[in-house]
Amino acid sequence: MARVAMVKPETVDDPAIREIFEWVTQVESAVPNHFYVEMNFPEFLKAKLGATQILWKMGELSLPEIQHVGILVSQANGCPYCTAAFCTILNYGLDTAQDYVQQLVAEGVDVIDDGRLKTIIEFALKVNIDAKGINDADVDGLRTIGLSDKGIVQLVHVVSDFSAYNRLNIALDTDYDYRDMWRAFAFGWDAQSGEMPGDNTRGVR
Repeated sequence: MARVAMVKPETVDDPAIREIFEWVTQVESAVPNHFYVEMNFPEFLKAKLGATQILWKMGELSLPEIQHVGILVSQANGCPYCTAAFCTILNYGLDTAQDYVQQLVAEGVDVIDDGRLKTIIEFALKVNIDAKGINDADVDGLRTIGLSDKGIVQLVHVVSDFSAYNRLNIALDTDYDYRDMWRAFAFGWDAQSGEMPGDNTRGVR
């Protein structure tokens, strides 16, 4: 169970929160548990999700590109919850073929044929694992695929934003409420035992 309360109000009176819930329902079909964890600090939820919406809508990266980053950064950070969330958005919200999304989380960046997208993902994963190791050639590579300084800054912020959600859901053990398929393909989760490979505890940690 989540390590904090799941705040599920019967009615949402705050129009900003209501707008956030409507937005996430459009891309995920329902309001996931993560948002009810965030409702313990509703003032920050509004600011944080507002910033996420700006990152997703007002930069140079397309929404499918952003979801690819979210999936593979979350997987690299060991967060089954967020990995499944962004798989859901890419599959359900953006109508991407389920077989492709399954292959993406099972095999990683090697399944990506698009040169621009592959460059974005490789940069994002490097920022996530070793930001200090980013060099001029890495940034110049983003310029060759059409990103300006705005898009480059957007991409670094996107990685940071996803990593923050990863930390929250891992640390607070948000109750998993996505399809088991996603964590099975991404992490080898066993539905019968309820365990991850090498994990002697029940459920997802």
